[in-house]
Amino acid sequence: MTTFVVIHRNAFRAVLAPALALAGVTLMAGTASAVSLRVQMACASDYYAHCSAYSPNSPQVRSCMRAVGVGLSKGCVDALVAAGEVSVAEVSRRRGGSMTAAK
Repeated sequence: MTTFVVIHRNAFRAVLAPALALAGVTLMAGTASAVSLRVQMACASDYYAHCSAYSPNSPQVRSCMRAVGVGLSKGCVDALVAAGEVSVAEVSRRRGGSMTAAK
């Protein structure tokens, strides 16, 4: 039972760490508020794949994520749209009129 608890605790930390690292990430220019937990969880892998060179609380990470744009995962983009961080029109414009997933 102790081994299970240790493994479970480590797995929990592995999932929780990216979410906490992204707690201060904001993805729209000019907004200093933190994004929702849904966005944090959906965009964690995108952050680590493309923008982890920047502190999650920095203005540079926001610029980086916007520069990645269509390279963001569908789950991340969907969460950003649902949270009102980006509009469907902006996503469509960046994807050349198509609303299909980047990944």
